[in-house]
Amino acid sequence: MYSQSSSLTVRDMTKMALCVAFCCVTAYISFPLPFTPGMVTALTLALGVTAFVLPPKQTLIALLIYTFLGVIGLPVFVGGTAGLGKLFGPTGGYIFAWIVVYPIISALKGSCPSFKRYALVDIVIGIPVTYIGGLISMMLVMDISLEAALVMAVLPYIPGDVIKCLMAAFLGVKVNEAVEKRG
Repeated sequence: MYSQSSSLTVRDMTKMALCVAFCCVTAYISFPLPFTPGMVTALTLALGVTAFVLPPKQTLIALLIYTFLGVIGLPVFVGGTAGLGKLFGPTGGYIFAWIVVYPIISALKGSCPSFKRYALVDIVIGIPVTYIGGLISMMLVMDISLEAALVMAVLPYIPGDVIKCLMAAFLGVKVNEAVEKRG
Protein backbone atom coordinates (compact mmCIF):
# COMPACT_ATOMS: atom_id res chain seq x y z
CA MET A 1 0.00 0.00 0.00
CA TYR A 2 1.32 3.45 -0.91
CA SER A 3 1.28 6.37 1.44
CA GLN A 4 -0.09 9.72 0.31
CA SER A 5 3.40 11.28 0.31
CA SER A 6 4.94 8.67 -2.02
CA SER A 7 2.22 8.59 -4.68
CA LEU A 8 2.15 10.90 -7.65
CA THR A 9 -0.59 13.50 -7.75
CA VAL A 10 -2.36 14.66 -10.88
CA ARG A 11 -0.34 17.86 -10.59
CA ASP A 12 2.93 15.86 -10.46
CA MET A 13 1.94 13.79 -13.48
CA THR A 14 0.93 16.91 -15.39
CA LYS A 15 4.28 18.57 -14.69
CA MET A 16 6.09 15.41 -15.77
CA ALA A 17 4.03 15.15 -18.95
CA LEU A 18 4.75 18.79 -19.79
CA CYS A 19 8.47 18.21 -19.25
CA VAL A 20 8.41 15.11 -21.49
CA ALA A 21 6.56 17.09 -24.16
CA PHE A 22 9.06 19.96 -23.83
CA CYS A 23 11.91 17.46 -24.34
CA CYS A 24 10.19 15.95 -27.39
CA VAL A 25 9.59 19.33 -29.02
CA THR A 26 13.04 20.78 -28.34
CA ALA A 27 14.73 17.68 -29.78
CA TYR A 28 13.52 18.93 -33.17
CA ILE A 29 15.37 22.20 -32.69
CA SER A 30 18.66 20.70 -33.81
CA PHE A 31 21.25 21.12 -36.51
CA PRO A 32 24.14 18.93 -37.59
CA LEU A 33 27.82 19.70 -37.48
CA PRO A 34 29.65 18.41 -40.58
CA PHE A 35 32.46 16.64 -38.72
CA THR A 36 30.49 14.67 -36.12
CA PRO A 37 27.42 12.44 -35.84
CA GLY A 38 26.34 14.57 -32.86
CA MET A 39 23.99 17.50 -33.34
CA VAL A 40 23.60 20.84 -31.63
CA THR A 41 20.17 20.63 -29.98
CA ALA A 42 17.83 22.59 -27.75
CA LEU A 43 16.94 19.32 -26.01
CA THR A 44 19.66 19.84 -23.41
CA LEU A 45 17.96 23.11 -22.45
CA ALA A 46 14.71 21.19 -21.84
CA LEU A 47 16.53 18.50 -19.86
CA GLY A 48 17.95 21.16 -17.56
CA VAL A 49 14.56 22.78 -17.05
CA THR A 50 13.09 19.35 -16.31
CA ALA A 51 15.69 18.75 -13.60
CA PHE A 52 15.05 22.16 -12.10
CA VAL A 53 11.25 21.93 -11.93
CA LEU A 54 10.83 18.28 -10.94
CA PRO A 55 12.19 16.37 -7.94
CA PRO A 56 14.82 13.69 -8.71
CA LYS A 57 12.48 10.68 -8.86
CA GLN A 58 10.07 12.50 -11.18
CA THR A 59 12.96 13.71 -13.32
CA LEU A 60 14.12 10.11 -13.71
CA ILE A 61 10.60 8.93 -14.59
CA ALA A 62 10.18 11.74 -17.14
CA LEU A 63 13.50 10.91 -18.81
CA LEU A 64 12.72 7.19 -18.87
CA ILE A 65 9.35 7.96 -20.49
CA TYR A 66 11.03 10.23 -23.04
CA THR A 67 13.60 7.52 -23.84
CA PHE A 68 10.92 4.82 -24.03
CA LEU A 69 8.93 6.93 -26.50
CA GLY A 70 11.99 7.17 -28.73
CA VAL A 71 12.90 3.51 -28.40
CA ILE A 72 9.43 2.34 -29.46
CA GLY A 73 9.68 4.40 -32.62
CA LEU A 74 8.20 7.81 -31.93
CA PRO A 75 10.51 10.40 -33.55
CA VAL A 76 11.39 12.23 -30.34
CA PHE A 77 15.15 11.87 -30.28
CA VAL A 78 17.44 14.63 -31.52
CA GLY A 79 16.59 15.68 -35.04
CA GLY A 80 13.33 13.71 -35.07
CA THR A 81 15.01 10.31 -34.97
CA ALA A 82 13.85 7.19 -33.14
CA GLY A 83 14.52 3.54 -32.50
CA LEU A 84 16.49 1.26 -30.24
CA GLY A 85 19.47 1.56 -32.58
CA LYS A 86 19.78 5.21 -31.57
CA LEU A 87 20.68 4.11 -28.02
CA PHE A 88 23.51 1.95 -29.31
CA GLY A 89 24.75 4.26 -32.05
CA PRO A 90 27.54 6.83 -31.86
CA THR A 91 25.42 9.32 -29.90
CA GLY A 92 23.57 6.86 -27.66
CA GLY A 93 25.94 7.58 -24.80
CA TYR A 94 24.47 11.05 -24.48
CA ILE A 95 21.00 9.58 -23.88
CA PHE A 96 22.28 7.17 -21.23
CA ALA A 97 24.22 10.00 -19.59
CA TRP A 98 21.11 12.22 -19.47
CA ILE A 99 19.17 9.49 -17.64
CA VAL A 100 21.92 9.41 -15.01
CA VAL A 101 22.91 13.05 -14.69
CA TYR A 102 19.66 15.00 -14.74
CA PRO A 103 18.14 13.27 -11.68
CA ILE A 104 21.45 14.03 -9.93
CA ILE A 105 21.19 17.68 -10.98
CA SER A 106 17.63 17.69 -9.65
CA ALA A 107 18.85 16.31 -6.31
CA LEU A 108 21.59 18.95 -6.08
CA LYS A 109 19.51 21.97 -7.14
CA GLY A 110 18.60 22.89 -3.57
CA SER A 111 15.20 23.68 -2.09
CA CYS A 112 14.94 27.34 -3.14
CA PRO A 113 15.04 28.53 -6.75
CA SER A 114 18.51 29.98 -7.37
CA PHE A 115 19.88 30.95 -10.77
CA LYS A 116 23.49 30.71 -9.59
CA ARG A 117 23.07 27.30 -7.98
CA TYR A 118 21.07 25.89 -10.91
CA ALA A 119 23.61 27.16 -13.43
CA LEU A 120 26.58 25.94 -11.41
CA VAL A 121 25.16 22.43 -10.93
CA ASP A 122 24.20 22.11 -14.59
CA ILE A 123 27.55 23.40 -15.87
CA VAL A 124 29.82 21.60 -13.39
CA ILE A 125 27.99 18.26 -13.30
CA GLY A 126 25.61 18.14 -16.27
CA ILE A 127 28.00 19.07 -19.03
CA PRO A 128 30.94 16.81 -18.03
CA VAL A 129 28.82 13.71 -17.32
CA THR A 130 26.93 14.18 -20.59
CA TYR A 131 30.20 14.51 -22.47
CA ILE A 132 31.59 11.38 -20.84
CA GLY A 133 28.59 9.44 -22.15
CA GLY A 134 29.05 10.88 -25.63
CA LEU A 135 32.78 10.20 -25.59
CA ILE A 136 32.33 6.59 -24.58
CA SER A 137 29.71 5.82 -27.22
CA MET A 138 31.60 7.54 -30.02
CA MET A 139 34.87 5.85 -29.10
CA LEU A 140 33.25 2.40 -28.91
CA VAL A 141 30.88 2.59 -31.86
CA MET A 142 33.13 4.51 -34.23
CA ASP A 143 36.39 2.93 -33.01
CA ILE A 144 38.13 6.30 -32.69
CA SER A 145 40.75 7.65 -30.31
CA LEU A 146 40.05 9.82 -27.28
CA GLU A 147 41.46 12.82 -29.12
CA ALA A 148 39.17 12.29 -32.11
CA ALA A 149 36.19 11.75 -29.80
CA LEU A 150 36.98 14.98 -27.94
CA VAL A 151 36.90 16.87 -31.24
CA MET A 152 33.65 15.19 -32.29
CA ALA A 153 31.74 14.84 -28.99
CA VAL A 154 32.92 17.63 -26.70
CA LEU A 155 34.87 20.64 -27.93
CA PRO A 156 32.41 22.07 -30.48
CA TYR A 157 29.55 21.89 -27.98
CA ILE A 158 31.04 23.62 -24.93
CA PRO A 159 30.06 27.26 -25.65
CA GLY A 160 26.50 26.42 -26.67
CA ASP A 161 26.02 24.04 -23.76
CA VAL A 162 27.14 26.66 -21.26
CA ILE A 163 24.62 29.10 -22.77
CA LYS A 164 21.87 26.47 -22.63
CA CYS A 165 22.69 25.74 -18.98
CA LEU A 166 22.33 29.44 -18.19
CA MET A 167 19.04 29.60 -20.08
CA ALA A 168 17.76 26.46 -18.32
CA ALA A 169 18.70 27.93 -14.94
CA PHE A 170 16.86 31.16 -15.76
CA LEU A 171 13.75 29.30 -16.98
CA GLY A 172 13.87 26.87 -14.06
CA VAL A 173 13.87 29.72 -11.56
CA LYS A 174 11.01 31.49 -13.36
CA VAL A 175 8.88 28.34 -13.63
CA ASN A 176 9.45 27.43 -9.97
CA GLU A 177 8.62 30.96 -8.85
CA ALA A 178 5.41 30.88 -10.90
CA VAL A 179 4.44 27.46 -9.52
CA GLU A 180 5.09 28.63 -5.94
CA LYS A 181 2.87 31.69 -6.47
CA ARG A 182 0.02 29.52 -7.73
CA GLY A 183 0.37 27.30 -4.69
